[in-house]
Amino acid sequence: MAMNLLNYVDRWVPSAVKELFKADLKLSDAQTSYPLTAFVIVYMIASPIFGSLEARWPRRYVVAAGVAFWSICTGAAALAHGFWTFLIARALVGVGEAAYATLSPSIISDFYPPSRRNRALTIFYVAIPVGAAIGFTVGGKLGEAYGWRTAFLAVGLPGILAALAVLFVREPTRGQFDPPAPALATSWPAALRALRKNRAYVLTVAGYTAVTFASGALADWYPAFLSRYRGFSTAEAASIVGTTAVIGGLGGTLLGGFGADWLRGKIRQPYLGMSALSMVPATLLAIAAFFVTSSAAIFTCLLAAQLCLWCYNGPINTMLVNSVAADQRTRAFSLSILMIHLFGDALSPSAVGILSDAIGLRTAILLVPVALVLCTVIWVYAWRSVAEEAAA
Repeated sequence: MAMNLLNYVDRWVPSAVKELFKADLKLSDAQTSYPLTAFVIVYMIASPIFGSLEARWPRRYVVAAGVAFWSICTGAAALAHGFWTFLIARALVGVGEAAYATLSPSIISDFYPPSRRNRALTIFYVAIPVGAAIGFTVGGKLGEAYGWRTAFLAVGLPGILAALAVLFVREPTRGQFDPPAPALATSWPAALRALRKNRAYVLTVAGYTAVTFASGALADWYPAFLSRYRGFSTAEAASIVGTTAVIGGLGGTLLGGFGADWLRGKIRQPYLGMSALSMVPATLLAIAAFFVTSSAAIFTCLLAAQLCLWCYNGPINTMLVNSVAADQRTRAFSLSILMIHLFGDALSPSAVGILSDAIGLRTAILLVPVALVLCTVIWVYAWRSVAEEAAA
């Protein structure tokens, strides 16, 4: 959980100080988002590689090495003096983050039986909105007070402590709480064939990709939107996004996780149902956040949108875990990470940046609600059509 927290602190600091390093390094709107895209591309390519390493070394060693590497690369971005050095430093962060993001859900799943996994993973994924909030709030304040380089140094180095701590985590027995299943061939082609035929997995990942596209664009560009069109300073805009992320994200993650457990036995596919239904108000509130003008209305709409949006966080990852056999989980998460980033937040920040240079940020950022509508449609369809046995 500490690694997950630091991961998202690091990931969103660049968005909090975007206007500062844009001016310092003399970048265009599109260039400010290319480092995030480069990070995500490396992250998604490295994830399947780390998914293949789990059988060769203890998972905790792979995770520790990756986390230490990402921390060093985050600090290195503070030394950049041009577009390419900044881009390379941010891209290499993806190598380290892929190590923990691929293996951690598999490790956690091996500690708990299926009936308790949603709660455990909900607690683990609570770190995402909290980390994002810290990244925006602390990053924005440090950037405005001491410069954007200080912000990168401050959030990067603590990851080394987390890397040392994970070396002391006990390695659980793989699949100890799962019924015996036919062994999966070790090759990626065999894994891909099995996962492609898994309808619950495919639809879950498809919706996950759409919401990742939306959340990536929203997080990267909404602070800049507030600064340009609503008159907020860098610190004020980052603080609004950060505060709503921690309150709405924490509350939404817990509400979605525990709510989905409460719905078990009351509705079909409660994890998909909770995620699908929460996307409807999230989409409407996100649209409102782009059109209201007062500070109070902006804060209220964004907070409510975040609360509804984050309800999917625990249930969807639990759905990914429960929809595949124990010996497929690491590869399933590797492939999921690849897909949600390849077609999600690897594209969306740069897509908004390129459109912003061409037609203005006010119009370009409306890609966010379009993606949320697509996610809603996919998950509602999956909720109503996927057989119950798929999540057993």
